[in-house]
Amino acid sequence: MGFEGMLYHSTRNKENFCNSKKAILNGLCEDGGLYVSDRLPDIKLDIKALCDMSYNEIALTVFKELLPDYSEEELRACISSAYEGKFETIPMTPVTNIGGDYLLELYHGPTAAFKDVALCMLPKLMQVALKEDNRKVMIVTATSGDTGKAALAGFRDAEGISISVFYPDHKVSDIQYLQMATQEGNNVSVCAVNGNFDDCQQGVKEVFASSVYTELKEKGIYLSSANSINIGRLVPQMVYYIDAYKQLVLKKVIEIGDSVDFCVPTGNFGDILAGYYAKLMGLPVRKFIVASNENNVLTDFLTSGTYDRKRDFKKTISPSMDILVSSNLERLLYYASGMDDKYVASLMNRLKEDGEFTIYEDMLKEIRKSFDCGYATDEDCKKMIKKAYEDTGRLIDPHTAVAYKVLSDIKNRNDYEPLENNKKVPQIILSTASPYKFAKDVYSSIFGVLSNNGAEADGFAYMEELSERTGEIIPSGLKGLKNKTILHKDIIESGDMNSYVLESALELFK
Repeated sequence: MGFEGMLYHSTRNKENFCNSKKAILNGLCEDGGLYVSDRLPDIKLDIKALCDMSYNEIALTVFKELLPDYSEEELRACISSAYEGKFETIPMTPVTNIGGDYLLELYHGPTAAFKDVALCMLPKLMQVALKEDNRKVMIVTATSGDTGKAALAGFRDAEGISISVFYPDHKVSDIQYLQMATQEGNNVSVCAVNGNFDDCQQGVKEVFASSVYTELKEKGIYLSSANSINIGRLVPQMVYYIDAYKQLVLKKVIEIGDSVDFCVPTGNFGDILAGYYAKLMGLPVRKFIVASNENNVLTDFLTSGTYDRKRDFKKTISPSMDILVSSNLERLLYYASGMDDKYVASLMNRLKEDGEFTIYEDMLKEIRKSFDCGYATDEDCKKMIKKAYEDTGRLIDPHTAVAYKVLSDIKNRNDYEPLENNKKVPQIILSTASPYKFAKDVYSSIFGVLSNNGAEADGFAYMEELSERTGEIIPSGLKGLKNKTILHKDIIESGDMNSYVLESALELFK
């Protein structure tokens, strides 16, 4: 059973506690830290029992442990409302073969990206929490491409909640842009920022620390976030790691208790952190492999122990990972440091002031027990997209291709150990987006550039041709984008985000 009154506090200060409902509504701690619970490592899941459960039953079990101030009735209603009829496959996150490895397909939801699993759930959890709290909530979220649309879709017309999404101008795919720019709803605003994702993310954090936060609070409007800094994002993402393990047990690939590896394409570290949380609670995982693109700040950190964001930002064909400040790494640092909030606060202060920090060698060794790493260039991605299709008949998007390449490199290393206890350890790659969200790069990697009367074709032509040549069905949520009206055209400087949030909140809640 869960701990009654399980409390959450900042990674930077243990003194200010709240329950999970408050943590989900707040999103980010007032001191800039992220909500964590010291009780997390003490909770142990019954993996054998979980392997006999449906996805929704696994979700209920995990939620009861980590969100115990929600009643079972509330959680069941949230899960049912979030997931039933929203995903195009059964199971909703299937594990499938790719050569000798496995893909955990996380892109069958409404917006064709892994963020759907959590962002179908988060609005439901927030609305339940709001019933006990007389406030209005303004969601302020930065996106590198996928979170934005998933959050907009999840929170659209939610009672008592409005949302502003900021994305880096011209640094998301054309399909991602259209998904956000055409978003309908009477409680949504979408704005491009002249900068990169880190500018958007830092701008959001500054909004929370600004006078805007206080001014809106005085009007009964509280700021929150739908980014993976919100524990209401992380907890639902834990479930698909457990369900993937269950699927391999049912396929008789592994027996209960055997270890698996997960290779995760990640920039903000939220998706892979959810898996690490599941491991802390008993899921048998040998290694989490952090797969980065050319913005390889995480690879360097896990190799050297130094996190250094002072480097050139690179725009890649895997834009959802074009990130230099990985916010959720802070939570890993908290647990790896022995839950030392003062030490974490000092690291984050160094990152803010100096642009870098270095952790203790023993702490790095502890992290390396659970994490491996690597990175892939755009050229690597293109080659792996082509290789995946030619060798296995599978279409993969550029983010999945990053993970496919990194896993291939690790398996070819001299120190790679394929066995544990004389058993082969299966490798599961998290496939985080539909290839059709990046149809141009996927198609051109396999078949070459597609022209239209001498000019290069647009993303929709690539989408149609990719489906025609491979027989893969275009997700319904993407197919109709071409004919939708552009509703959101705002572009601002990152320094103007405070005033934009204030104006949007007052307009959306008037």
